[in-house]
Amino acid sequence: MRITRETLTRIAKETALKRANADPGLVAAYLTGSLRTENPFLGNSTDIDMVLVHAGEVSARREIVPLTPEVHLDIVHNPRSEYEKPKELRVHPWLGPDLYDSLPLYNTQHFFEFVQAGVRAGYDEPVNVLARARRNADHARQIWSGLGFSQETGPARLLSYLKSVNHAANAIAVLTGSPLAERRFQLQFTERAEAAGVPGLTAGLAGLLGNVQVDAGSLREFLPDWEEAFVEAASRDQVNLNIAAPRLGYYKLSFQAMLAGESPLSVLWPLVHTWTLSAAVLSPEHQAKWTAACESLGLAGEAFNERMEGLDHFLDTVEETLENMAASQGV
Repeated sequence: MRITRETLTRIAKETALKRANADPGLVAAYLTGSLRTENPFLGNSTDIDMVLVHAGEVSARREIVPLTPEVHLDIVHNPRSEYEKPKELRVHPWLGPDLYDSLPLYNTQHFFEFVQAGVRAGYDEPVNVLARARRNADHARQIWSGLGFSQETGPARLLSYLKSVNHAANAIAVLTGSPLAERRFQLQFTERAEAAGVPGLTAGLAGLLGNVQVDAGSLREFLPDWEEAFVEAASRDQVNLNIAAPRLGYYKLSFQAMLAGESPLSVLWPLVHTWTLSAAVLSPEHQAKWTAACESLGLAGEAFNERMEGLDHFLDTVEETLENMAASQGV
């Protein structure tokens, strides 16, 4: 099968109709994520991000459905109750951007039009843009404050650190667009930081991930150990679906493409994040290679406190940027 953006969009529509036929409680379905961009492929791989809205509560909030080794469906299940106040969703840092630019796949009783219209009304007003950014920044600072300084860096603690970095970076990203995609996290952040007038934060983000410590060759050597951990973790029950088995090719092919491209160090975010998710469900003896990689990146031991200080400074700049924008816009 020749895989194109149009082909995958058609598959999304067909999937939505099949789900609607099987589930009379399905209220709506919409397409979001990379297929809403001009080039969803990275390393000839991508996913189909869909959201299904149900009349009642849902038992599972997400599922991964494999299509080919390069493509899978990433389906989120939300209850209708989360959409009852569309005007409030326009300041939600994740649902708001998703709904603003999403494509309806299935709709009943004009539900989707009503919700999307409510989100889009005033979406680009400075007060709403800054509200979305501030929610990210506040969450990032709260996580950072709870981490404290220590030489101990297990998977759980590093995941909290990465979550804070994620929200901090997205506080800048949502000023001029949607939240950052996982695989293109660093690539997209460079553009958003420049658009927000803080291009220096690109180097700051790189420093938080430790890439000043390694080169492309070292990162390439990490891949076999990353894959081994990913495969082992994906075989476990109740694993984080970011590292579900059908997503192996999705990551691996994109990593290879980034390492062979002009910005090889942009592989750091998805590599470190998914490897840490994998390590979090593995026994200590199976974490040894992950630990060694973290030490070489400066994400473990005494060096981690330097990363924490760097995140503090990064957040200071983010907060100052938002304050300056608020003052200039009279918000």
